Amino acid sequence: MTGAWPHGYARHVFDTLDSTLSEAARMAPDLAGPAWILAVEQTAARGRRGRSWSTPRGNFAGTLIMPQTGDPAHSALRSFVASLALRDAFVEVTGQTDAFALKWPNDVLLKGGKVAGILLETLGPHLVIGIGVNLRHAPTADQVEKGAIAPVSLFSATGVMVDPETFFDTLATTYARYEEQFITYGFAPIRTAWLRHAARIGEVVTARTMRDETVGVFEDVDEAGNLILNTAKGRVAITAADVYF
Repeated sequence: MTGAWPHGYARHVFDTLDSTLSEAARMAPDLAGPAWILAVEQTAARGRRGRSWSTPRGNFAGTLIMPQTGDPAHSALRSFVASLALRDAFVEVTGQTDAFALKWPNDVLLKGGKVAGILLETLGPHLVIGIGVNLRHAPTADQVEKGAIAPVSLFSATGVMVDPETFFDTLATTYARYEEQFITYGFAPIRTAWLRHAARIGEVVTARTMRDETVGVFEDVDEAGNLILNTAKGRVAITAADVYF
């Protein structure tokens, strides 16, 4: 273990798991507080909407599971907490402050390519935050959805090699800092910080769901975490979608 681990968070490291999300489900009945789970290798990983997520050795596959209290919609705003924590962890391990941007709703970009993704799920009384990071390897073009942002690895884009356990400890620390801010002050300062690092704000983007798509200028993220687009029909709030540039 490297560095200081944040107080109050359990720490679990496994060499191989089917997925850290599945392990979180197995742990949930016995948890008394928040717990981080790291797998050096995952054999059955998944991303948003059940998509597969490549997690070979050298990449980061982690999950935070915590008791969920209050409004589930408020808890879901922790996707922004996790995004900011990821960005800070990247800056800390690379020293590069301008290379990273945050893509609504759940991705982190590195020099325009996708380097990390976040998946939130509710598991009974628990909130589960799954995080995948291309530390050393990135999926090939044929492994990602057509039209999606090309993936990159931290190593290929920056030349910085970070092992998963070092990144695990760094991320847990940065997350704990933003979580405390979120609990103490609510979403407002998280939203302000996230917007400061938002990708393509002020530009035309496409928000696509399984049923339709909306094209407009990315103007804002509102107090509920919705994406605000200025379209030909006026301002529209998008609750959930995949965003394309």
